[in-house]
Amino acid sequence: MASYIFRYFEAISLGETIRLLLTAAKVDWTEECPEWPKEKPNQPFGRLPVLIERSADGSPDFVLSESSTIERYLARTYGFLPMDPRGAAVQEQLRDRQIDMIMSFRGHSTVSDSAKEEAYAKFEGLLDKMIRIHTDILRENGNTGYSFGSKLSYTDMAMYSFMKMFFVQLVQYSEKVPRLFKAKLTPELVKLVTTLEADPLLSAYVSQRGSLATYVLQE
Repeated sequence: MASYIFRYFEAISLGETIRLLLTAAKVDWTEECPEWPKEKPNQPFGRLPVLIERSADGSPDFVLSESSTIERYLARTYGFLPMDPRGAAVQEQLRDRQIDMIMSFRGHSTVSDSAKEEAYAKFEGLLDKMIRIHTDILRENGNTGYSFGSKLSYTDMAMYSFMKMFFVQLVQYSEKVPRLFKAKLTPELVKLVTTLEADPLLSAYVSQRGSLATYVLQE
């Protein structure tokens, strides 16, 4: 079986879904945090994350960059995306929307104070739509805590990571958005969090890295 080296910063951001996928896949993997920007020229596209797959047969390393590409490669390889192209596309579009929102939020720090309220209002509209869509998906699946079927999927791990970034990481930059997010959380999304954290594939990882449930359940 292949083993992996995952290179990224010590942050949740665009790395946490990859960490969850590697853990849930039960593969041998280690993480490296390159000295930045010193190591920038040594990465395929001069950016992180980077995934290095090492084959057991000694064949050349397979190296990937770009977070979405890495996520989907791992999700397909280890069965967290369906084989059916349409089913896979449904999950991929949900993740693409999350990435767009992350990039939108990052832009808030570069706008003037007078433009921040407009930026927050735009983000709130995107958040409302995302929560509504994902809550409907969870309800249609019987409110089991899983988004599709009866087991962990790419969508579950991506949504968990998305929420964790806002509740745990980005709160240091703005408390407004985590408060906004928490006020809009539905019982279905809270159940997704608790279900993922209790899943045997990820429970040990969550215990080591810290629980998101402590944030979303906190009064």
